[in-house]
Amino acid sequence: MNQNHLSLNLKEDEVEGENSEEHSTAAQPDNVEHCHPNSTVGELAKNIDSDNSQQSTPSSTLVKLKTLEDIYARCHMCIIEPENYQEAFGDKAWQEAMKEELEMIEKNNTWELVERSIDKPVIGVKWVYKTKLHLDGTIQKHKARLVAKGYAKKSGIDYNETFAPVARLDTIQTLIALAAQKGWKLFQLDVKSAFLNGVLKEEVYVEQPKGFKVKNAGHKVYKLRKALYGLKQAPRAWYSEIDAYLFICKFKMSTSETTLYTRSDLEGNLIIVSIYIDDIVYTSSSERLLSEFKREMMQRYKMSDLGLLHHFFGMGIL
Repeated sequence: MNQNHLSLNLKEDEVEGENSEEHSTAAQPDNVEHCHPNSTVGELAKNIDSDNSQQSTPSSTLVKLKTLEDIYARCHMCIIEPENYQEAFGDKAWQEAMKEELEMIEKNNTWELVERSIDKPVIGVKWVYKTKLHLDGTIQKHKARLVAKGYAKKSGIDYNETFAPVARLDTIQTLIALAAQKGWKLFQLDVKSAFLNGVLKEEVYVEQPKGFKVKNAGHKVYKLRKALYGLKQAPRAWYSEIDAYLFICKFKMSTSETTLYTRSDLEGNLIIVSIYIDDIVYTSSSERLLSEFKREMMQRYKMSDLGLLHHFFGMGIL
């Protein structure tokens, strides 16, 4: 009795095993090859490349192969950024980043060294460190930003207006959709240290940055001509600056979006520009208008030409 029962169970298990194998085989596509467990990654890559060369579609096109070591390295990678100048002092990369920031400030004629005034308040500054990454997680650059301690300033006494508009998400999405419909190319420019270009109306004094005090003039302070990051009025000053320059360049502001500008020529060609803080996205029906706009912006500001728009507002653009 027990032997018959055991034999029946074994037969049922064999039938279920055969059914599961048939189901697994039916679920696999016809073009999938069964690889030997000892096949190398290189052999697999060759097989994939040969398959893609025979039938290549947007969903099957191979972009890049990564080894397991690279994937594990990305999963376990941790970016540690300095919290203060003492932690960054011993790292050559952060030292170069701080020197680059100060060179940009001096080049923009942002401040002048003056004697400390008794009746004028002086605010402190601090270094902020940020590691910028590529989309694949690799390090792009080390960025050091000199930031004013603007929280010590009082509204109505040390500054007035602080509001500065930025592009809305639906505006960017509409611009991308329009470019796709018209077959126009989208480009991106990045303004380096954008807030340093905003001219201040108020009288502001700041301390010399730690680690970079002028020799034999450590008691002096900087009087700001233009804004520093951290000041309450810095975003407003930058927006006023770029708005005025675009007006000089014959651009017209949109009546419904204050960060959207357009300009047309006598031939009816149109260029559209959207401003999001220090990022500029633009598109046009004319290659000439695109080149003219990029040249005008680079003559005025220190910029990075990021080329075709690939990633913006957390969106990937193909």
